[in-house]
Amino acid sequence: MAIEEPVFQVVQRDGNVELRDYAAYFVVETDVRAGFDEAGNIAFRRLFGYISGDNRGKQKISMTAPVRQDAAEGGGQRIAFIVPREFTRDSVPQPTDAQVRIREQPAQRLAVLRYSGRWTEARYRDAERQLVDWITRKGLKATGASIYARYNAPFVPWPLRRNEVLIPVTGELGKP
Repeated sequence: MAIEEPVFQVVQRDGNVELRDYAAYFVVETDVRAGFDEAGNIAFRRLFGYISGDNRGKQKISMTAPVRQDAAEGGGQRIAFIVPREFTRDSVPQPTDAQVRIREQPAQRLAVLRYSGRWTEARYRDAERQLVDWITRKGLKATGASIYARYNAPFVPWPLRRNEVLIPVTGELGKP
């Protein structure tokens, strides 16, 4: 059975980078005051509790992909799971843990660089630099901070893992 991902349309491709237009969707997220590599493990327990029924409806919720990670306001890391499309603003179960919240991610255009390998900050920062350089070379404008996206379970061998760096942008290739 395939794991649900946010809906997007590939607008343009350039080598290993894509411009994607994402539809709006909901996330369940938590902020963690920890380093980049440790934050995911801490946040996963909170978020997994939410989808396992630790919510006001005591409803189990399907796992989705990717697990998103970016810098939290005030420091630390923000980790998020995508909420399945079956839920609306009115039907999504509300968290019982005060450290977990539901947020709507508005529709947006993202430049995306896909890579495989281990889940480390060094690998992410290398891919992030490549994507920022690409955005600059193509005359696009970044409109927000980068997001790290992990698509696979921890037991998937690292050479087979799908990872992405996503950066919100404006513009089109060849049309800055």
